[in-house]
Amino acid sequence: MYYIQKNRSVQQCLKDRTDYAENGEKTENGEYISSYECDSETVDQEFAFSKSRYRQLTGRSRDDDIIAYQIRQAFKPGKVTPEEANRIGYETAMRWTKGNHAFIVATHVDKAHIHNHIIYNSTTLDCFHKFRSFLFCGIALQRGSDLVCLEHGCSVIKPRKPGEREKRTVYSNRKSIRDKIREDIDLAMCRNPKNMEELLKYLEEMGYEIKRAKHIGIKGEMQKSFLRFDSLGAGYREEDFEKVFKGEECFNPPPREKQSHRYDKPEKKFDKLLDIQDIIVRGKGPGYERWAKVHNIKQILQNCLRQ
Repeated sequence: MYYIQKNRSVQQCLKDRTDYAENGEKTENGEYISSYECDSETVDQEFAFSKSRYRQLTGRSRDDDIIAYQIRQAFKPGKVTPEEANRIGYETAMRWTKGNHAFIVATHVDKAHIHNHIIYNSTTLDCFHKFRSFLFCGIALQRGSDLVCLEHGCSVIKPRKPGEREKRTVYSNRKSIRDKIREDIDLAMCRNPKNMEELLKYLEEMGYEIKRAKHIGIKGEMQKSFLRFDSLGAGYREEDFEKVFKGEECFNPPPREKQSHRYDKPEKKFDKLLDIQDIIVRGKGPGYERWAKVHNIKQILQNCLRQ
C-alpha cells in the first residue's frame, strides 16, 4: 500500500514508486511493461488526476489516504520467460481488480528470478469509489495468483502447515552498535592516548559525536541517541579508562563472549511439606475446613508425614 507522505504531493509520491517499477535497467528499457486504462509514461499523472476527480465528485478527502497498491509476483528461475511473466502479471491484476482499476505491470529481469511489480490505482475508473481491503486479503490474492500461474503451467509454492515448516536455526552474525564502538575504541587506544580527553578527540576524528557531561556519551552515524561509556561493558567504563591512564591497569578488556548482560533468574526451590504447612497456617479461619476438604490438603499432608 502506498500512502501520502508528509510534505509531498500525491503525484510526487506516485512518481517515486512508478519510476522504480519502470526502471529501464530492470525492464529492458521498458520492453516488459504493460498497462490497463493508463499510459505507462504518464501513469503517475493519471493516477493523481483520478484522486482530484474523486474529491470533486464525492467531497471526501483524507490525510492518510491510500493512493495505490502494489503486488509483487516472483517466479522460479528458468521456468518462465519475461514475456510470459508479464502476461501472467497482467491477467492476475485484471482478475484481482475486476477491470475496475487502472494498473501497470513492470517485469524485472535484472535478478536471477524474474518478478513482476503490479501497481494499481486505489481509485476506480469512474472516480466514485476506492478499492477496499478485506480480512485475509493477502491469502485471497495469493490463491488467485497461484491459479493464474497453474493455468499457464508455472509452478507455485506448496502451502505447508505451521508444524511442517522448517525452523531457522542459523542466523547471520550481525555486529551490534556497541560492538562497533568497542572496536573503534580499541583502534583509538592503539594510538596510546595520554588521557580521556585525548581518547575522545581520536574518536571524534573517526566520525563520532561526543557529549561531555556528568557521564560521557558517544554517538555514531547510525545511532539515534547517545550511548554512555558505562553501557559498553567491563573494560570500557569511564572508571576503567581512568585506571588505565593513571597506570594502575593495562587496557585489556575481557572477550566479547564473556560480556553478558543477561539476567539469569534463580531457580525456585520447592519444599512440598513446608509449602503445605504454610498454606495451612495462612488458610486457617472462616471457611478453612471447606477449603481444605475441596483441595484434599489433609490427605496430602498425611502422605508427606508418612514419608
